[in-house]
Amino acid sequence: MPEKIKKICKNSTNPFVFYAKGLYFFFEFGKMFYQEGKIAKKGKLFMKKQAFNPYLPSWEYVPDGEPYVFNGRVYVYGSHDHYNGFVFCPGDYVCYSAPVDDPGNWRYEGVIYRKTDDPLNRDAKMCLYAPDVTVGPDGRYYLYYVLDHVSVVSVAVCDTPAGKYEFYGYVHYEDGTKLGDKEGDEPQFDPGVITEGNITHLYTGFCGRGDKSRTGAQHTVLDKDMLTVIKAPEIVAPGCEYGDGTGFEGHTFFEAPSIRKRGDWYYLIYSSTWMHELCYAKSQSPDGRFEYGGVIVSNTDVGIDSYKDKDRIMAYGGNNHGSIVQIDDDWYIFYHRQTNGTWYSRQGCAEKIHFDENGDIAQVMMTSCGLNGGPLIGKGEYPAYIACNLFNKEPELYVGEKQPRIVQEGRDGDENPGYITNMTDGTTAGFKSFDCKGVRKMAVKVRGYMGGDIEIRDGLDGKVIGKVCNIPNANVWERYETDVDLADGVHDIYVTYVGGGNASLGSIEFI
Repeated sequence: MPEKIKKICKNSTNPFVFYAKGLYFFFEFGKMFYQEGKIAKKGKLFMKKQAFNPYLPSWEYVPDGEPYVFNGRVYVYGSHDHYNGFVFCPGDYVCYSAPVDDPGNWRYEGVIYRKTDDPLNRDAKMCLYAPDVTVGPDGRYYLYYVLDHVSVVSVAVCDTPAGKYEFYGYVHYEDGTKLGDKEGDEPQFDPGVITEGNITHLYTGFCGRGDKSRTGAQHTVLDKDMLTVIKAPEIVAPGCEYGDGTGFEGHTFFEAPSIRKRGDWYYLIYSSTWMHELCYAKSQSPDGRFEYGGVIVSNTDVGIDSYKDKDRIMAYGGNNHGSIVQIDDDWYIFYHRQTNGTWYSRQGCAEKIHFDENGDIAQVMMTSCGLNGGPLIGKGEYPAYIACNLFNKEPELYVGEKQPRIVQEGRDGDENPGYITNMTDGTTAGFKSFDCKGVRKMAVKVRGYMGGDIEIRDGLDGKVIGKVCNIPNANVWERYETDVDLADGVHDIYVTYVGGGNASLGSIEFI
């Protein structure tokens, strides 16, 4: 019997469980049926929505994700990129949420704060950079952010997690001087916040290579009004120019500080000077000097050696920003990836993480199934945009315009599904993972001016299990089937284009 069923029975009175057709059913009088992967209320079964990466709709671009659980729902706050954008974060803040027991079923909460709501930005000439949210001593929700052309921290407030936030004020010293404006202050950037009792801990900073004026991640303590500084900034993690002898060498602080607490440990999640990786440092005090812990995730999978050499690049990376959150019994890291061959159209992804007995986190690989809790069902059609690996024969660490890329039709805001384009000879897209049973055929949906083959592999360097040969030119999507040699079990699927021209991949399908 699955552990989840056992746990439900242990915490229930008069439980009744039966097993049929490979599924466990749970019943408790006055409550609901439980079926692994399905739920039934009042006798009507419905399938939980599978969770993909990216977790939001493919036409939505919300990077810098800060996830929180409020009142049984997961809320994600982030900046707002545009499809085919030319700068970071030009959009207003939007919010999405999902039930903790159905984290593939995201609901659009709407625009929660407009860039023109800040008095410094009535003319809309500045962008809203990465925000964070905390619950204040008064039970209200406080949104912290920085505009792109100023170095002070703004705050907005709302009575609910995803209502309309109203401008509240600027973080300032007791004499009214804004934090960031006082002589000797380092510029404020990427605020991360956690509130404990009547005080709020604020973490900020940006440290570019070669800039010795930026020394590291800053920690500032705020009073119960959520604005007034009662302890001036101190450095808690070193920037790249100050990493020697600290234990952070090779993974010094760059930007994107985010703070979480688990048990006795405070975790400072941040982007290192490599940009593509999210690292963590930990301390048993929010204002203590943090010690380097390791890499949690990279949006290139560099560092992962479970299915490849650790230095092998599996996707075109760029900057990264995110944090960790507990959803039911599991912990996840939220991060983002680059799309459209640009740094400016980023999408949120998530992966399950694990803590060891010392509270340390091992690096996790990118997947297509993220918040799903396990492999996707190896049946039916899946869009190509959920590919977690995408690369050419010659690896490149950072994203660029000439590479294969995930795109969409239309303009920003058009609700058109994403797909992969600019696949040339040797381009490979990888999908992880699928629980396959009885799969004897697969199909691909492709289009473009090409003259080659599609090879399907079971694993990164696995054997070719199916092949579509001599695909003709087409300016519309065409579907092609092939027999596959795929044993029952969990598989990673890799699709490679071999030949001339330029192909686009719309979907893969298990038959």
